[in-house]
Amino acid sequence: MQAPVDFSQTEAEPCDNEHRDSPSFLESIFWMAAPKKRRTIEVNRCRRRDVRKLEKVKNNIEVCQECGHLKLKHVLCTFCYQKVAHETALVRAQIRVQEGRSLNTPPVETVVVYKGEKVTEADEGKRIIERNRKRPSWFTVDS
Repeated sequence: MQAPVDFSQTEAEPCDNEHRDSPSFLESIFWMAAPKKRRTIEVNRCRRRDVRKLEKVKNNIEVCQECGHLKLKHVLCTFCYQKVAHETALVRAQIRVQEGRSLNTPPVETVVVYKGEKVTEADEGKRIIERNRKRPSWFTVDS
């Protein structure tokens, strides 16, 4: 003799139970970042004012020997760099005026000759830019 069979549960219901046991993707996201308790204003201020987050004292500052401004060691002085960038812009503008076109990289080397300097034999065949001013002290002559 067999016991009576109960077909009250359909096959769709066990699947629903499985989904109810494990939370859905969106439900798990909502539960992840919820703090248990609120942080007080004092705790937040202390956390933001943490000593470790302050900038450290720099011991690698020195005086630039060219201009006298403060700079980091092993880093180009920003004031001197601005002077170099300005002089380079003037040289480029003169090249543009001489050649009558925008800057193109020539196949030859460019030599800048300042007031009181002469073109040497080594500069033959190179593009020569003559400047009508004294050579700056930081603009060294390559030999």
